[in-house]
Amino acid sequence: MHINDFNILVAGLQHVGYAETICTEMETSAKVRGTGIAKRSPEYVANKMLEGKAVIALHKDGTWAGFCYIETWSHGEFVANSGLIVNPIYRKAGLAKAIKFKIFDLSREKYPDAKIFGLTTGLAVMKINSDLGYEPVTYSQLTQDENFWKGCQSCVNYDILMSKNRQNCMCTAMLYDPEEKKAEEAERLKKITHKATLLERIEAKLRRSLKMVVAGLI
Repeated sequence: MHINDFNILVAGLQHVGYAETICTEMETSAKVRGTGIAKRSPEYVANKMLEGKAVIALHKDGTWAGFCYIETWSHGEFVANSGLIVNPIYRKAGLAKAIKFKIFDLSREKYPDAKIFGLTTGLAVMKINSDLGYEPVTYSQLTQDENFWKGCQSCVNYDILMSKNRQNCMCTAMLYDPEEKKAEEAERLKKITHKATLLERIEAKLRRSLKMVVAGLI
């Protein structure tokens, strides 16, 4: 099985029929892991598809293979790529990473100024997030929108979260800050420009020295 056996695309009206299957697998997967994600109804997932805020993966034979959707918090200041799930029969094919990259690009397209964040206990997801430019952060750097934190109520670790006053839990918080990335890129370009200017000065000095040698002045 190869990643090329799948189509990964922005979900739409034609994919609404998969919503119930996706929700069932989300709940089953959470129970197997022993951790929870915010429970979502098929209607909620279907609405994300209709809004163009979800990515779905389908095997070339039409079988559902994976899914992820976008949620916004704090009036669009924060974006979360939520509900990442892969059909168990298609795991180990690189789908999780491909879906995460697709939903990340969609998030950046729709909300270019938003901070993209995630909470996860999965090492594989942490690695993917890191590849996308996320950085580990404290919970205080995430959205403080009450509706987001209410979504944690369906997690088996919710009591731990509340006992720690929402400062930390079993999940690792990760954040992609576009403003921070812009600053890093500007600094990187500044260093490149500085190096280029320095090389130009060295080359100019060498050319002057060569001319003096040719002229017999040295």
